[in-house]
Amino acid sequence: MTMEIDLSGKELYINRELSLLEFNRRVLDLAMDANMPLLERLRFLCISSTNLDEFFEIRVSGLKQQIALGVSTPGPDGLSASEQFERVSTQAHTLVDDQYRTFNEVLVPALAEKGIRFVRRTHWNAEQAEWIKRYFNRELLPVLSPLGLDPSHPFPRTLNKSLNFVVTLEGKDAFGRDSGLAIVQAPRSLPRLIRLPDEISRSEYGFVFLSSIIHAHVGDLFPGMRVTGCYQFRVTRNSDLFVDEEEIDDLLRALEGELPSRNFGEAVRLEVADNCPAHTAEYLLRQFGLGQADLFQVNGPVNLNRLLAVVDLVDRDDLKFPPFTPVLPTAFQPGSNYFEALDKGDVLLHHPFESFNPVIEFIRQAARDPAVLAIKQTLYRTGAGSRIVELLVEAARAGKEVTVVVELRARFDEAANIELASHLQDAGAHVVYGVVGYKTHAKITMVVRRHKGRVKRYVHLGTGNYHAGTARHYTDFGLFTADKVIGEDVHKIFQQLTGLGRVSRAKKLLQAPFTLHKGILTRIAREAETAKAGRPARIIARMNALIDPQIIQALYQASRAGVQIDLIVRGICCLRPGVPGVSENIRVRSVLGRFLEHSRVFYFQNDGGEPEVFCSSADWMPRNFFRRVESAFPIEDRRLAQRVISEGLEAYVKDNAQAWVLRSDGSYHRVGGDRQKPRPAQGLLLQLINGAESP
Repeated sequence: MTMEIDLSGKELYINRELSLLEFNRRVLDLAMDANMPLLERLRFLCISSTNLDEFFEIRVSGLKQQIALGVSTPGPDGLSASEQFERVSTQAHTLVDDQYRTFNEVLVPALAEKGIRFVRRTHWNAEQAEWIKRYFNRELLPVLSPLGLDPSHPFPRTLNKSLNFVVTLEGKDAFGRDSGLAIVQAPRSLPRLIRLPDEISRSEYGFVFLSSIIHAHVGDLFPGMRVTGCYQFRVTRNSDLFVDEEEIDDLLRALEGELPSRNFGEAVRLEVADNCPAHTAEYLLRQFGLGQADLFQVNGPVNLNRLLAVVDLVDRDDLKFPPFTPVLPTAFQPGSNYFEALDKGDVLLHHPFESFNPVIEFIRQAARDPAVLAIKQTLYRTGAGSRIVELLVEAARAGKEVTVVVELRARFDEAANIELASHLQDAGAHVVYGVVGYKTHAKITMVVRRHKGRVKRYVHLGTGNYHAGTARHYTDFGLFTADKVIGEDVHKIFQQLTGLGRVSRAKKLLQAPFTLHKGILTRIAREAETAKAGRPARIIARMNALIDPQIIQALYQASRAGVQIDLIVRGICCLRPGVPGVSENIRVRSVLGRFLEHSRVFYFQNDGGEPEVFCSSADWMPRNFFRRVESAFPIEDRRLAQRVISEGLEAYVKDNAQAWVLRSDGSYHRVGGDRQKPRPAQGLLLQLINGAESP
């Protein structure tokens, strides 16, 4: 008899904020991985820093708001907002210290050995110092605006994540003022890294930090006064836009009005140079309304992610990932008519190993085919100068019915989406912004075409965005199909997004916010019943985040029934694996590498029948299930389903080179280190799909 256990107990849930910090820790681990190309390690350091910026802008700012408002409702893990903030602050400080230690003690020496040097002020020779002085006078002095602080010159507004300097001074200026304090703000137009000319560099690539140049010549900004200290600082602000959709008439105009406030939201973090005196740091904290827990003293540039420029500035292929050419599927070779190909069967794309160009070509052929009557598409993130947007414009101008659902609230892409929405409207396309209160996150395109005297639908569904740039760096699946029922399901989704009234439920697709959550729960429960009956039962699921408490409880119940469960969760995972009596049959791993893992794939063994395989735009999070429009689409072609299982799941379960396994205490350990032959999923897929023999 199975002992009753409260599966909602707080001890069975990992805090989502601490789990997200653990993800950033794994990204930093890649920066320390000697098996990675050196410049790629620098890139991972920058990504870790950028991720942490967003963590403070969104997640920490949310915690601070809860504390300020007195919100006391804890999450499933039982931690209050104050308890979460305290633990997050401790771990974030440790992570930042490790980031700078990695930069100063690991990457800087390793880069120097390869002829890439960051030349500090104390190491400038006379020739370099003279060139830098001329550079300062020519490029910096004309654009820098020192701001003295006195009763008529209060502390200036400071842009989110901008580079600033607090300067302490002695003496009086021309007006007899002697406040002793000034602020220098570095315009964002200035490069944070300046390459020294080859003839004075003393290395193949020599760089100086903008901050070092300003430090060296800040006295020139205050003639007649003596600089006694100059310390760089950066403030991070709340960047989560707030728009009350119930109270507005025009979402586009509301967001346009809200965007500028992102640069001046409430301060949530202050970074200062580690040599900044305590009283000066405390002064800055008071100006921004922050406490000691919000102060980060760093040994190096206050914005590590600006080092990403080095990767592009240094022409050293031997220090970067080797280039590769994504392949085309057999059905979509050059000259193929995509609609004729889809009449013969479904086509699967696995990015970035396979090219994103067929997605663009699909839209191009639709835009120029006289038999095509309409094109409908959702756009979440698409990139500047998107070829897809231009083709939709072309189709609209050619008289085709073009409907585009643009998600204006794609975080940090709002401005770009507002611009493309206006561009599409100007061309005559129908542009809608989805449903009030629900982000449109589903990635779907439907082409309506006349075929043999009848109207037929051709569909593309994806796990990623319609963004050619990210498609080279993110792993994602895309399915092209002319399946009649799936086409009808997609038609219903567009009806929901653009019209009013009740539309019948989809038959093959699982859709949030209506059937996706229940559909996943039902399939987990079915596997549990199969295991209870003594038959083999298995679930494999891959996603970016696992947070939803009901799904976690269902997985615990399935584990207790004997279902073998493998979860591949790139980022946040609130489920605790390996808890006796609860989750012994659940294994959780995170795979990180050259490409950002972005695919969502769900496998259910299905009690001896055909296994069910879904790809999806949705993670297993409450917001995806209940506050977004999402889709999960079945891979019904047996051959394609086996590809998804093999490439998208089994390769990752077997990865022993770039995988971290989650322990029940919430920490991760990296697998490998033994004498097994390395099996990095991404590397093997590159070789397999691109035609090379697998090692």
